[in-house]
Order: sequence, then structure tokens, then C-alpha cells
Amino acid sequence: MAALSTLILLLCAAKDVMPSSPHWKPTWPSYRVPVILPQSTLNLDKPQFDAEARLEVVSPCGPVCHKSSPLPTYEEVKNYLSYETLYANGSLTETEVGIYILSNSGDGSRGRSRTKRQIYGYDSRFSIFGKDFLLNYPFSTSVKLSTGCTGTLVAEKHVLTAAHCIHDGKSYVKGAQKLRVGFLKPKHKDGSKGSNITNSAIPEKMKFQWIRVKRTHVPKGWIKGNANDIGMDYDYALLELKKPHKRKFMKIGVSPPARHLPGGRIHFSGYDNDRPGNLVYRFCDVKDETYDLLYQQCDAQPGASGSGVYVRMWKRQNHKWERKIIGIFSGHQWVDMNGTPQDFNVAVRITPLKYAQICYWIKGNYLDCREG
Repeated sequence: MAALSTLILLLCAAKDVMPSSPHWKPTWPSYRVPVILPQSTLNLDKPQFDAEARLEVVSPCGPVCHKSSPLPTYEEVKNYLSYETLYANGSLTETEVGIYILSNSGDGSRGRSRTKRQIYGYDSRFSIFGKDFLLNYPFSTSVKLSTGCTGTLVAEKHVLTAAHCIHDGKSYVKGAQKLRVGFLKPKHKDGSKGSNITNSAIPEKMKFQWIRVKRTHVPKGWIKGNANDIGMDYDYALLELKKPHKRKFMKIGVSPPARHLPGGRIHFSGYDNDRPGNLVYRFCDVKDETYDLLYQQCDAQPGASGSGVYVRMWKRQNHKWERKIIGIFSGHQWVDMNGTPQDFNVAVRITPLKYAQICYWIKGNYLDCREG
């Protein structure tokens, strides 16, 4: 079992084939995902928390490089998906995992050929104003991290974000031990909480209400491979809050191939640094993809890193439209293309393996994580 050629990326086939009917609705595929279970846990020395939070990611490997790199072996994938858990008291553990494949067929989603990039034109971002938008779904699922990034609510007590917002690949960032998550709330000039005020003539401003993080999971693929062709693929982390946030959250889902996304587009909202205090929404076309990454031209600034990338598709089993998080916005990727720097905006795709891991982190029971 040592090198199952990465088990063809350890993926299970989508059971639903996209039809070509003119009346076709973009439909969530039904995936059978692998099972990822903890095997052993080791206590580590407490980290120093001496790294600076980085809001941009640098990598020498672009789309062509990723597509031409060899598939990791089964043992390498197990190592990448093993993870560190940081607790609020500063203690740190490392958990080794086992991967169990119940189906070994591929989903044919290795991606399209590369297309020519375009320089970003006019700013296509939209600042979201007014509590009627900010406090309503899906915008209400976006939260701010005290390290300067964005996260997305994916369960009653869990926030999905980018790993580089917590860990620079070598060390945990300053503030990671006392990490907090900020939720926008109405702020009233008269100092009242405003829960029963409905006819105030004074426009409401927003403020952040903060909740401490209980523990944080970061995959070893990021910690061991930061700033190279592997690390970028594992730029995600899950935060568990000390108490429930009591808001509607957005479920995670396995990322379909780009050609199956509605209009070929993705959406995400984040707290871009150039618009302090504003939640900024954008959507754009996916221009290229690898198995683990989506390359796109969404306008973004530092601070949007960690935003949940989502799409809205038809859920056949429930007979309704449903939004799901299919990726995590990592940020700008600067690539040396024959001596010329070129930049891309990159999102980490939620593959079947990553779905199994993140879902297990949330639910703690693999039986609840079998359908992606």
C-alpha cells in the first residue's frame, strides 16, 4: 500500500454525471469521500509565537509547475494530512492519521489547460453596508480574525480560514495563542444594545464582538511545506470557538471541477485591509485550476486571506438551492516565470481528502462525513 500513486489523489468518483440538457441546473455532485482517522497523538513543546502574520503567500510554483509535479505517495499524503492542534493554554499536539479508501476511482477533475492571464482592471469589489445585509446570510458567515485575516463560519463553533493566518510554516504567529474571532454587530450612538429598537432615525454603525478560540488545527502539509509547491495546497486551518456563535453557518463541500461551477464563477467576502471595518464582496471567473488550487482574477487585498470561497448549486436530494464552501482564499501568489514575476489570486480547493479531514475536525465522527 506504500505508493498507491497517491491513490489517484485518493479520490472517489462523483456519482452524479452533469447532464447536457438545456434545462440543466448546476447540481451538487454526490461524492463518496475517504475516511481519515487519528492514529496517534504526541505532545509537543509549547511554541514561541514569534512569527509575523503574513497576509500574502509567496511560492515559486505556478499552475504549470503544479500540473507537472509528480503525485505524492500514500505515505506522503498521510504525512501532509497529519496535523498540529494548538490549544488556548499554549499546549501543542501532533496527530498522525490513517487514510481508508472505500472507492478508488478518479473523478476526472485534473483541470483544464492553462489560459492566458489578464492584468486586473477596474476594482470589481463591493463594500457591504447596512445591517440588513451584513447580519444576513451569506454575508453574516464572514468573520474577522485578530491576526488580520478573514474566516468563515462552517459549524456552530467552527471557523475555516487560511493556515498562513495562524502559522508561517515554521512558527505560530504572534497572537495565535490568544486568537479571537470578530463578529459584526450593530453599534448605537446612544450606547444601547438596540435589540428592541426598530424605528431609530440614526443609522446604525457596526462594531466587532470578539469570541476567543479554544483550539486550532493546522495540517502538517502546510507546516512542513510552506513556500514551496506542496505547502500552498495545504493553506487551510480550522478554529474551534470557546462558545457557539449562534449564527447561521455555511456548510463545506467538495470542490467540483471548474467547468461544472455555475457560470464558471466563484464568490467570497472578506475584510480587505484597504477598506477597514468594511466587509467586501466579490465574484469572478475561474481561469485555471490544478487538483488542489483554483486560479482566478478576483480583486482582493491583504486581509481577505482565509475567506471561504463558495458557490450556489442545486441540491438534488433536498430539492433546493444551497451554497457551500468549496475553497479557502489564500491570497496573491507571486511566481517567478523565467525571471519575470507574475501574480495570481489563488484559492485552496476542498478536495475529498480535505473534506474528510475538515469534517472530522468539526464532527469528530467519520460516519457523519461520508457524503461530500
